[in-house]
Amino acid sequence: MRAVGVHPDAVVVTSRMWQTTCTAIRAGGEAMLIDSPFFPDELEALPALLGQAGFEISALLATHADYDHLLGRAAFPALALGVGQGTALRLRDEPGVAQRELRDADAEYYVERAGPLSLGSYQSLPVPGYVGVGGEELELHPAEGHTVDGTAVFARWAGVLCVGDYLSDVEIPMVHDLDEYRATLARLAPLVEAAEAVVPGHGSPHDRDTALRLLDEDLDYLDGLKKLPADRETKRQRQIHEANLKLLDR
Repeated sequence: MRAVGVHPDAVVVTSRMWQTTCTAIRAGGEAMLIDSPFFPDELEALPALLGQAGFEISALLATHADYDHLLGRAAFPALALGVGQGTALRLRDEPGVAQRELRDADAEYYVERAGPLSLGSYQSLPVPGYVGVGGEELELHPAEGHTVDGTAVFARWAGVLCVGDYLSDVEIPMVHDLDEYRATLARLAPLVEAAEAVVPGHGSPHDRDTALRLLDEDLDYLDGLKKLPADRETKRQRQIHEANLKLLDR
């Protein structure tokens, strides 16, 4: 697990598993954690790591309902989880799915946890909309296409945009709905233009120019799903590409 500051009031922590990111955003003495790392030892260390950096987490937020983004309460069990309304619907309509998928992943990678994934109570947030943190507001923008749900989170005062599982430097688009994925990239473009740092759900935080380049590469890739971006052409990404091709055959 590694941590990097992308703004005096924003720290990105990256898990060693799938380079999954979580982002702490601070304003007015309060801080919110967006998404989560994966491994139990990372989750155990997270409160102390962020506390030493001056980030006292008071609320949790998840960009979407994939299990690797829902583990925040394992680190902060007393805090409620906020999710976009689409994610709240997905969690309601797919009871136990995230828990089973996490259990399967743990079994595959020999991970032992103290207990199963517990979401506790979660708050459904309107998207598009806003959520307050320390006198500032985080903007919530719809980001479907990778999954049926999705929320991008923009701390405009800090110039930090958390996009969920989009604009990754290590992962090609993993598509659930092609049209919605393209629509999300179109919505993200002006937000990226207004941002100083863009944090993908997997990979490294980017500056604006890098994020815009990745956005263009992803749009090119989605145009027929033909050629993978050269810097993301790995065995795992070719497997994702094959799954995307099956989507076109439906």
